Amino acid sequence: MRKAFLGLSLLGATLITYAQQPAKKPLDHNVYDSWQSIGSKLISNNGQWVVYTVIPQEGDGNLFIYDRKTGQSTIIPRGSSPVITEDARYLVCSIKPLFKDTRAAKIKKKKAAEMPKDSMAIIALGQPGILKISSVKSFKTPEKGSGILAYLQDTPADTSKAKGNKKPAASDNDPADDDKAGNAGAESGTLVIRQLLTGLQDSVKHVKEYAFSKPGNQLLIETGADKKDSLSRNAVLLWHTATRKADTLSQGNTDYKQFAFDEKGEQATWVATADAEKALQPFFKLYYFKPGQDSAAIIADKNSHGIPANWAISPNASLSFSKDGQHLFFGTAPILPVKDTNLVDFEVAKVDIWNYKDDYLQPMQLKNADKELKRSYAAVYHLASKQLTQLGGKDLETVLFPAEENSTNALGYTDIGERIPLQWVGRTLKTAYLLDISKGTRKKIVEKLDGQLAISPNGKYIIWYDLVNKNWFSHNNATGAIVNISQGIPTKVYDEEDDHPDVPEAYGTAGWLANDAGLLIYDRYDIWKVDPSGKEAPSNFTQGLGRKEKIRLRYLRLNPDLKYIPGGTPLVYSAFQENTKYNGFYMQDYPKNRALKAPQQLILGPYAYADLQQAKTAPVFTFVKSRYEMSPDVYAGEEIVKATQLSHTNPQQQSYNWGTASLYKWTTFSGKPAEGILYKPENFDSTKKYPVIFYFYEKLTDGLYSYQAPAPTPSRLNISFFVSRGYLVFAPDISYEDGYPGKSAYDYIVSAAENLAKQPWADGKNMGIQGQSWGGYQVAYLVTQTNLFKAAWAGAPVANMTSAYGGIRWESGMNRQFQYEHSQSRIGATLWDKTALYLENSPLFSLPRVTTPIAIMANDADGAVPWYQGIELFTGLRRLGKPVWLLNYNNEAHNLVQRQNRKDIQRREQQFFDHFLQGAPPPQWLESGVPATEKGINWGWELK
Repeated sequence: MRKAFLGLSLLGATLITYAQQPAKKPLDHNVYDSWQSIGSKLISNNGQWVVYTVIPQEGDGNLFIYDRKTGQSTIIPRGSSPVITEDARYLVCSIKPLFKDTRAAKIKKKKAAEMPKDSMAIIALGQPGILKISSVKSFKTPEKGSGILAYLQDTPADTSKAKGNKKPAASDNDPADDDKAGNAGAESGTLVIRQLLTGLQDSVKHVKEYAFSKPGNQLLIETGADKKDSLSRNAVLLWHTATRKADTLSQGNTDYKQFAFDEKGEQATWVATADAEKALQPFFKLYYFKPGQDSAAIIADKNSHGIPANWAISPNASLSFSKDGQHLFFGTAPILPVKDTNLVDFEVAKVDIWNYKDDYLQPMQLKNADKELKRSYAAVYHLASKQLTQLGGKDLETVLFPAEENSTNALGYTDIGERIPLQWVGRTLKTAYLLDISKGTRKKIVEKLDGQLAISPNGKYIIWYDLVNKNWFSHNNATGAIVNISQGIPTKVYDEEDDHPDVPEAYGTAGWLANDAGLLIYDRYDIWKVDPSGKEAPSNFTQGLGRKEKIRLRYLRLNPDLKYIPGGTPLVYSAFQENTKYNGFYMQDYPKNRALKAPQQLILGPYAYADLQQAKTAPVFTFVKSRYEMSPDVYAGEEIVKATQLSHTNPQQQSYNWGTASLYKWTTFSGKPAEGILYKPENFDSTKKYPVIFYFYEKLTDGLYSYQAPAPTPSRLNISFFVSRGYLVFAPDISYEDGYPGKSAYDYIVSAAENLAKQPWADGKNMGIQGQSWGGYQVAYLVTQTNLFKAAWAGAPVANMTSAYGGIRWESGMNRQFQYEHSQSRIGATLWDKTALYLENSPLFSLPRVTTPIAIMANDADGAVPWYQGIELFTGLRRLGKPVWLLNYNNEAHNLVQRQNRKDIQRREQQFFDHFLQGAPPPQWLESGVPATEKGINWGWELK
């Protein structure tokens, strides 16, 4: 508590300092492009080097290399995508072209091949000088090896022939060279393999793809045929990094895919086809190589024993070896019918056939058609016995293998026969099986489960959370015993605060202990250790500290290589304190042979923390720290609380009138305690009155200390911008009652507005509301229930729940019924069971009561809310003579994607609220509109 008090004291001092500063200018729309954020961030394995990028919203960024020993930084202009080698001796990164050059090329509509290219930089850490290499398409380093780098360069254009001496292309009547892919030249390049320590380089021409083994001892290279050499063929080479020599493992195929090595980098595999490049149905074969072979061997094709009839090897499934290298996992798929090329396209009907018996609605089928065409089913090749076993199938689509050790067990599950209810439930029931990968046998372990499943790292257990029973269960794969492993936990393992008309989700798991000896399960605050065999009672792993202090503790897997939680090393948790909204980190010793003690606080305070990383071989941390008043910056050090600030983003912020964020509490009309975030201008004067904009969604106060960059948003409120320009912004939390989402929003938002209006510094006569998506719906509802607000802005709102209920979410193809019956819209019943609730919660049926001017954004390519919802709202209000405007950003999504559109809506939101809440003159688009004949010429921004 003493640390918390100190944090508040420091905050108070900061605010006093702000108040003493001279007047600062308000933010304007010109600040966006140069405003910075932290991009990539890495720490070397030995903890000496911290690398990060600082990128503006639009323009050229920089890459920084910080040496913790010397405290010095090196800047790589436009550096991106950094990689630090395993031995911490080198850094490799891309260097992007100048932003102005790329922009100029786009303006000139240059082709992709003519656009400015990335280059690459190689930096010997701690040594002077930077080696830059131009026109690099990609680069790779081994995941677990050091000292070697491979990069693919564009092949220089052949300028030896004069432009006027071009000969017409000869016709190709020889099928013998069909393996010379016609587009190989456009996609391939020269692969350079560089020994980083010595600088020695080797090159391979016409390379299309390449892949390192994990330890970096081998490199698989796919080369294309040289069109100038009639004898050359596409090939796969195995490059030995120690000898700097290559062996040809395969040649003559037209396409190679899915290169993979085993853990030691000795065995290799891929799939390939010899069918013509333009074949309508190419058939792939599975290739395998091991030391001692002269070349790769074909170990499976569509005719292999074990592959189902009329199935083939899938080129779309990733390949992998088991950890012991004894099993090769791949995918198969049914042979699909090919398109009849004799049909004339303009004579063929274009029709989608909807059938009530379909597993999925047609829009969902069409959305997922490409994915389904590429769907593969798990199979395994046993290298010792040379036997093939099909594991998955159309009746078992999903197969999961243990992550850590070798095991003959796998988990398979399917929702076949349970897919139609997805339309109104939003999820499907699953039937799961224990698979024996050596025999290909299945054993059913759970049927029609409403929940999710996983297999333990060592394959000893299959676990699942049952949403209906609200408990975790385990299946002992050796004995077949099923145990409720969470029933002994005295607290709830599911979301205590869930307010949807559905079964609550689980808080989840932190991970497995070594050798599958235990599973760590979250409750609201703490972590519980459970015995998957069910023999030992659950114990509170975090010793009850979380619930006692109302701190949410969550395990951070700082070493992504570990698939289990290691004993004997300290564990680090993220921490969030509910009542103060403080964030931070805790650490807990996890001794192998001693009793656990409660986690100890590393840091907890009024800040936001992100991207905590730890060096693999040194006790050094790096993270990003920020708060609403403080731009995000990179820190590093052996102690988090004493970490050194490395970056200094957005120094220009000090020139602008920024703001403060604080927790504000009140009581709703229904007597419920409530809280929200109150944003005030930095130069706030309690003797003045400020207009207020309410921005809301569901619950936002967990982000009290989040930085709000002044950026053109996808259509949410640009909080920092409005606060800087003399507005108060209030973001209330909302809890919902099943069946009454509109009334619940009214209870929280309007009660907050009336409470704030009593404050001498809040202008109760000039209050507005803004929301996007679910927030947009609530805006539309509120203006039918109260005239308290002087202006309203609704992005992508639902106006009519009766028509939206049966609509389609076009981005996924899903029907919207599940939203109303089980999810965010919270009606909790069908349209036919609770018609009155659908009508009561639909703004459309109460439009005659609206007096508030409202602007609507409804885009014609919205994939979540059908844009006709915005049209229904607009045309209804227009018919009634109400002040209403609609913005349709052409071909835009639910949330704006194009930056130019984001900038446009920010300007219009400012003009809208400035006019209605601050008395500014209206712009043309508000006053008289912009005719279609002036579209793209006149933007209507001019003030009247």
